Amino acid sequence: MASLAVGDLQEMEVDRRGESEESGDDETRRRSINGDVDPDQPTATTKEESPVDMDTITLDPDEEDVDLVHCRIGKIEGLEVLQKAKTLSLRQNLIKKIENMDSLRLLQELDLYDNQIRKLENLQNLTELEQLDVSFNILRKVEGLEQLTRLKKLFLLHNKISSISNLDHLSGLEMLELGSNRIRVIENLDSLTSLQSLFLGTNKITTLQNLDGLHNLTVLSIQSNRITKIEGLQNLINLRELYLSHNGIEVIEGLENNKKLTTLDIAANRVKKIENISHLTELQEFWMNDNQIQNWSDLDELKNAKDLETVYLERNPLQKDPQYRRKIMLALPSVRQIDATFIRF
Repeated sequence: MASLAVGDLQEMEVDRRGESEESGDDETRRRSINGDVDPDQPTATTKEESPVDMDTITLDPDEEDVDLVHCRIGKIEGLEVLQKAKTLSLRQNLIKKIENMDSLRLLQELDLYDNQIRKLENLQNLTELEQLDVSFNILRKVEGLEQLTRLKKLFLLHNKISSISNLDHLSGLEMLELGSNRIRVIENLDSLTSLQSLFLGTNKITTLQNLDGLHNLTVLSIQSNRITKIEGLQNLINLRELYLSHNGIEVIEGLENNKKLTTLDIAANRVKKIENISHLTELQEFWMNDNQIQNWSDLDELKNAKDLETVYLERNPLQKDPQYRRKIMLALPSVRQIDATFIRF
């Protein structure tokens, strides 16, 4: 979440290899959730390495979980022996093209994170695929997924994708990660009725819109964009986690129907008053650091949240009060963590 030194996102309900949150590595997930990933920065692998040929790598035909991470593979080939493979990790290699994978018909998870791939292609025979990660590559569009109707989790973090498109057939998709791209408009998501988690952090989005059909959405992260107004969320009645930090929001509003929210992150915006959230009785975490809150009476908006445990209010005018922590504890007795520090009893 937000702008904090957030090592403790509680591995959060957003751990990529957890329930609705699998795909890759926890540090990347942490950085993505916090809007810390810079699309223009180089990826983890040193691309100057010389590639090796696949025929120098020994493959076990009986292996179901194949791990070929950081092997300096330059070209996908010779995988025909992996007839039993259900998961294949080719992350952090030097692969430029998706090819020669037609024989992997039992494959359920494919990880191509951190390569040099420019196009989603040649995946049509992987009809059993449930999870695909092509994050940290050089993709410019979403395409070539028409036959992957079983796909549940799609990770395209940190590419050069400019629009959300060609996802209509993925009605079973539960998680979509498009953070750190070049997207300007939320669109073409109406058919994704099974979607539970949507990550769009670090893009160029100006308006919260076209989310009405996502009735099953529980996690929405749209941090580090250009949002100035909270709107378009009225149909997301099952939403539990909302991350809006690092935008240009001035007023807390538009959350009347989001009564199941347990986490609300509006850190690093331009909010002057905590308001319009007294009905969010299930809140457990409230992130409002780096705003312009100055009145202690604003905390009354949180008194109905009896399970509230974590509150971030640092770097607001309130923090200048020498009794800052004590006043929060008195106003919100259920709180166990104020900013990055746990309360000692």
